[in-house]
Amino acid sequence: MRSRSFVPALTVAAGLALTACSMSSTGASTFPSASTAQDDGRIDDAHKPTPFDVNHPAIRNLNKALLAALQKAATHAERDGVHFVVNSGWRSERYQRELMEQAVTRYGSREEAKRFVLSPEKSAHVKGRAVDIGPTDADSWLGRHGAAFGLCQTYANEMWHYELATKPGGECPPQRPDATAG
Repeated sequence: MRSRSFVPALTVAAGLALTACSMSSTGASTFPSASTAQDDGRIDDAHKPTPFDVNHPAIRNLNKALLAALQKAATHAERDGVHFVVNSGWRSERYQRELMEQAVTRYGSREEAKRFVLSPEKSAHVKGRAVDIGPTDADSWLGRHGAAFGLCQTYANEMWHYELATKPGGECPPQRPDATAG
């Protein structure tokens, strides 16, 4: 017969183990290196990674220069009290196709959907060269300071979408109206 204190102790131990798995030594959350749902770059709305969560495929598979610039920007933003999360980073071709089909359903046509979601062949996300940042205060901060790190908002209709589009300290190119313009 089990002691009644065994179950609560087991519950506490499991909770501590899960907490340890989700926190790094710096306090930043981390993600398991292999997870079926995440393998294609999906990000769970309830557990958004930071630019430092390199165990998450959406972060790990970003272009190395983009990731370095993003991490540097996030570090500077933290000094201003602004916290970055990644809403989307690298995506597999399969996941990008799925997002495109969802956009066609949402917007009613492939042409309208292309304003927001590109095909896998054209998407900078599939190539690991684009990242969608949140929340809004982080987007705003990056809009003001991103060029210092080479990060530029590339589409006027997506304040969250950033690419490495200039050298650090350079000038960002003009924003395209949407994804169809380029």
